[in-house]
Amino acid sequence: MTVTRLDQAQLSASVDELAGLLVDTVDGGASIGFLAPMDHAAAVSWWKERATAVAAGHLAVWAAHDGHRVVGTVSLAFPDKPNSCHRAELVKLMVHRDTRGQGLGRRLLDTAEKAARAAKITLLHLDTETDSPAERLYGSAGWTRAGVIPDYAADPAGVLRPTTLYYKRLEPTT
Repeated sequence: MTVTRLDQAQLSASVDELAGLLVDTVDGGASIGFLAPMDHAAAVSWWKERATAVAAGHLAVWAAHDGHRVVGTVSLAFPDKPNSCHRAELVKLMVHRDTRGQGLGRRLLDTAEKAARAAKITLLHLDTETDSPAERLYGSAGWTRAGVIPDYAADPAGVLRPTTLYYKRLEPTT
C-alpha cells in the first residue's frame, strides 16, 4: 500500500473514493462525526468541502491506496491563531473495514506524526470515542490520555457517547 499526501487537485480527483471510505467507516460503527447510514452523496460533499482547507494550508490529508482504491486516510488540522502555530489536531483517521488488522492505522498515524515533526509541530491532540478500538492504537503509539468528556457526541447509531482526549508531545526533526 502506498500512502501519499493529497494536494487540492488530488483530493478533488479522489472524492468519490474518499467518500466510499467515509461511508464504510461510518456504516461500520466508527464514531467520526456522522450518523449511519451514511449517504454517499453527503460524503462526497463533505470531502469536497475539505479541498478549500487543503488549498489554504489549514488541513493536510494523506490517503492510503491498495492499488485499486483508497483504503485509509488521516488528516492534520492546523489552527489559524498566532498563539497556536506549534500544535495540530489529528483528525479522521480511517481504515476500510476489510483492511483493518494489517497495521495500516499505525502507518497512517506514523505518517501524520512524522509530517507534524517536519512542520515543527510540537504538540498533537485528538479526541476519540471512549472504549473504541482507536483508543488501543493511540495508547500503544505513546499518546497520553488527558481525560474523558461524557455525552460528547452521538455515535453512528445516534447514541450519546463519551470521548477521550489524547495528546502527544513531539520533538521536531532537525
